Amino acid sequence: MELAQLRYFVAVVEEGSFTRAGARLHVSQPGVSAQIRQLERELGQRLLDRSGRRVTPTETGEAVLTYARAALAAVEGMRRTAEEFSGLLRGRVALGLIPGAAGAVRDGFDVVGTLGEFHDEHPRVEISLSEDTSERMLAALLRGELDLAVVGLDGEPPPGISCQVVVDEPLVAAVRADDPLVAEFADGGIPLAALRERALISLPRGTGLRGVLERACAEAGFAPRVEFEAAAPAVLVRLAARGLGVAVVPSGAESGADRRDGGGLRALRITEPALNGRVALAWRTAGPAGPAARRLLERLRAQAPGRPAP
Repeated sequence: MELAQLRYFVAVVEEGSFTRAGARLHVSQPGVSAQIRQLERELGQRLLDRSGRRVTPTETGEAVLTYARAALAAVEGMRRTAEEFSGLLRGRVALGLIPGAAGAVRDGFDVVGTLGEFHDEHPRVEISLSEDTSERMLAALLRGELDLAVVGLDGEPPPGISCQVVVDEPLVAAVRADDPLVAEFADGGIPLAALRERALISLPRGTGLRGVLERACAEAGFAPRVEFEAAAPAVLVRLAARGLGVAVVPSGAESGADRRDGGGLRALRITEPALNGRVALAWRTAGPAGPAARRLLERLRAQAPGRPAP
């Protein structure tokens, strides 16, 4: 039995496909299939059910999967421990970001700047960046596919995840200056119920901000009428500046539209209830597995202005 066989087996189970597992591991699909067949022969049991559209583990495969993951984690832990004692930081860090987080600098929290400094100090560390929704990144953290993530929070983090809030801003309704809402709510505040019949522009489902919006609307007795979605707040405010709806965004997000789209955008702070959008640095409560990820987490936490989330 070889470690490569265990690695291929785990990848096929997680991807549900020999082809996707091969792409993830940079190995041809026939190569993955051959190695897993060899593993099944050695164990004398069929580990995977190949009869459906998605490859799934058999009952034996489910039982074996726990030990396969433990074996791979043990070998990786041995390697990283040896590297740590060598005094030269190596390894790989997988960092997930919500769209726009890499380019934003808020209250001194600068992801790109910190990564650049970290790379200068530890050039042997490979840093992998990916963008996704907060919901999927939190799940990836729990599975060990990500070491760290910058996510939008909707309530408390899930069990097993710790967070440190880095941005906490009120949510606003961004509309054109000639929108009737501006005259109706001239004091700059707008109750959430006033958006009941309006076309809204929001981040996609699975993001922290969208979760905050949908939960608040449900508590107010209506479902938000989201007609446009985009992954970055800057795009949302540009759509609002074109008169396509009301963009629900953090209070600092609407400033760019005035310059790009001829001005005329107004931000009305959402009240009754007041809503806030929170962005947080997240990691597994037990801590990242590797020394490189732990060191980067320490650096980012030291830079972050916020406190741990509840």
